[in-house]
Amino acid sequence: MIRQWTIACFAVTCIFQTQAQNNAPEQYPYQDIKLSAEQRTDDLLQRLTLEEKVSLMQNASPAIPRLGIKPYEWWSEALHGIARAGRATVFPQSIGMAASFDDVLLYEVFNAVSDEARAKNRNFNEKGQYDRYKGLTVWTPNINIFRDPRWGRGQETYGEDPYLTGRMGIAVVRGLQGPEDAKYNKLHACAKHYAVHSGPEWNRHNFNAENIDPRDLWETYLPAFKDLVQKAGVKEVMCAYNRFEGDPCCGSKRLLTQILRNEWGYKGIVVSDCGAIGDFFQPHHHNTHPDAAHASVDAVLSGTDLECGDNYKSITEAAKQGLISEEKINTSVRRLLKARFELGEMNPTHPWAEIPYSVVDCPKHKELALKIAHESLVLLQNKDNLLPLNRQMKVAVIGPNANDSVMQWGNYNGFPSHTITLLEGIRAKLPQAQIIYEPICGLTDAIHSKDITAQKSVLNEQVLMDKVKDADVIIFAGGISPQLEGEEMDVSVTGFKGGDRTDIELPAIQREVLSLLKNNGKKVVFINFSGSAMAILPESENCNAILQAWYPGQAGGSAIADVLFGDYNPSGRLPITFYKSLEQLPDYENYSMKGRTYRYMTEEPLFPFGYGLSYTRFSYGKAKLNQSKLHKGEKVILTIPVKNVGQQDGAEVVQVYISRPDDKEGPQKTLRAFQRVNIAKSEKQNVNIELPYDSFEWFDSTTNTMHPIDGTYKIYYGSSSKAEDLQSINIQIQ
Repeated sequence: MIRQWTIACFAVTCIFQTQAQNNAPEQYPYQDIKLSAEQRTDDLLQRLTLEEKVSLMQNASPAIPRLGIKPYEWWSEALHGIARAGRATVFPQSIGMAASFDDVLLYEVFNAVSDEARAKNRNFNEKGQYDRYKGLTVWTPNINIFRDPRWGRGQETYGEDPYLTGRMGIAVVRGLQGPEDAKYNKLHACAKHYAVHSGPEWNRHNFNAENIDPRDLWETYLPAFKDLVQKAGVKEVMCAYNRFEGDPCCGSKRLLTQILRNEWGYKGIVVSDCGAIGDFFQPHHHNTHPDAAHASVDAVLSGTDLECGDNYKSITEAAKQGLISEEKINTSVRRLLKARFELGEMNPTHPWAEIPYSVVDCPKHKELALKIAHESLVLLQNKDNLLPLNRQMKVAVIGPNANDSVMQWGNYNGFPSHTITLLEGIRAKLPQAQIIYEPICGLTDAIHSKDITAQKSVLNEQVLMDKVKDADVIIFAGGISPQLEGEEMDVSVTGFKGGDRTDIELPAIQREVLSLLKNNGKKVVFINFSGSAMAILPESENCNAILQAWYPGQAGGSAIADVLFGDYNPSGRLPITFYKSLEQLPDYENYSMKGRTYRYMTEEPLFPFGYGLSYTRFSYGKAKLNQSKLHKGEKVILTIPVKNVGQQDGAEVVQVYISRPDDKEGPQKTLRAFQRVNIAKSEKQNVNIELPYDSFEWFDSTTNTMHPIDGTYKIYYGSSSKAEDLQSINIQIQ
């Protein structure tokens, strides 16, 4: 009986083993890690059916069990920390990190971000989770030019200057993707949104950027993309929603084929913005194509390999109808498979997979969040040296953003284990008896309304002064919120539309409160939280000190308090122009750069690009060049004497701009170098800045190209873009 039972069990076991072997994926050459990514890609490509190939061209790529291919979701976010995937370190919003003018530190930040991404990805995959926001391809950085402060997504960018944007973007890509000579890439970054894309949000699905001046295209809108492609080796480029000269960007052969691939030599993946292919044919959108099949085919033939959406599923039938060849499909699939092999995504063991989960929001990363938050803060005004505050003072902390942790995260954010608000940061500095915290009924809603009459109770002078009458100084935490400015938002209140802003003033109730405080003789420190420039001319008159805080991330409250009480000497610089009012700006939908940003603005702004105060002062001596003429292949060294003539150690951002006096149509000046230096009090440094021949690229209107043009250039150097802050020296380019 036992023998019969044993024979039966053996037979059943053999049946199950045979079935398992039949269902198990075969070992194909592509799984041999000794082969190159290209060899493994070519082997696998031969084994895929047409339907399987098309399925791999969509962001939610399904598993193909017979070939051992796991499911993969291409859509992940890491704008200023891993986003939308649970706990993560939340660094300041991108525009704040741009204010650091510190690409070395930015590299460290995104090296930490990629560590967290790798650890979280492995943790998710071990649980069988392969859905959105859990992959290794992160759709960042946003390197569009922040040409107008009304754009709600400007907070995601590195500001209004092409050089600053490119240099900061390169640091982001290198921090995310890891060493170029590593066997596997750490992550894949994505340069977005290509191209000529910076609002409005409300009409982006049908907006046509047309009649773009070639000078603006090559001099302003494209340089950062070119830098990330050619200098940083970015692995993905995302095409934008809008049309460019009539063609949807994701179907623009000029942008994607002629410029990106042919002229710049880009070999990586182009991914559509999410839903952008649907815009090709949907009513009231671009409506340039009859249906999903024709839209999808045109996008692929133009160079868009991967769709964020589900229209590409129509490509299978389109191929059978002869609208597209399978070889053209193979071109895109080859890029997609190669990328997955480069990441080691199909290989369970490699060095990046060993990063422990303990790095997520770890103490080292929290310290890094504080460090970059420190450097992001820009001191705009400090009348009578009110700051840093005397710790014996009694302070009143009021305003809608004083204790709002979510506001500090910005958009496209992760979720930290703890966020230190401004109120919490101040409480860590002073005894509780010295702090008056008064949210003041109604002010907490002030960022959502500009209707003064609806908040009359707040504006009762007697009620307001009774609450803060004993304070020596008022710390007013105002500004706006990422609940109002951001990507295509369902917001329609006075001053805001669809994620954008219709004016750039401070909400009226905040302005009125600050005016009352001024009229009653109170010293006021205004902390402005925003992702964009604010027209705060009245506030500059009514407040003693102004600190631009952006959306400063999880450590923002500590960083601001450190500045307020002198534990950190502010060193941030504006990556955007602060205008006096909308009257200083052209029409929002006009993409011409004339009159925009420090490069083309002729009026005096409220606060200029590159501006920022310190608790110490720096003096610039006369700079010298190591040669007065520069030829192709050479570089010139500019030596600038900088002395700290104040009473504290501090950091200075030395800025170098160039202009070409013979070009009356070009920018007045344009940033081409910067260097952040720490200088102790009373000490002097000779700051050496290299300017390669390519630093003198200029738009040539005779050929519509960018290259150094023979002639005299003027080199400006100093502490901001403001004329009074700059000295100059000439150089001859030959």
